[in-house]
Amino acid sequence: MAAMHSEDMALLKALVVVAWSDGDFAQVERDAIDGLLAAYEATETEKAELHEFAKEPRTLDDIELQELSAADRRVLLQHAVLVTYAEKNPSPTQVAFIDKLAAHVKVPAEEAKSVVDAARERVQKLMHFL
Repeated sequence: MAAMHSEDMALLKALVVVAWSDGDFAQVERDAIDGLLAAYEATETEKAELHEFAKEPRTLDDIELQELSAADRRVLLQHAVLVTYAEKNPSPTQVAFIDKLAAHVKVPAEEAKSVVDAARERVQKLMHFL
């Protein structure tokens, strides 16, 4: 199995930051990120690296901006919404964090709102699967 692209690992690490945004990295959030690791076909070494990264609380400063293209940053916002819904009802802290994340990764506010709103609508339609 080939290694993931560094951009994909940066994206998954940023999702760990999202999971920690409310101060608790819940098991369902871990499961969601493990599902994404599988989707990205992460190697055992890459899984171990991400799990090690996720062991301690992470902040926006832990996001490797230089590793994320403009398109990656928008995908990050979409996936971030999914991670916040892993526990069914995102906390107000997590909802507010998505806006901070968008600003941190330099997605213009109006575009970020459109991306996040569309992702929330999609997730809410699929809630019965979560």
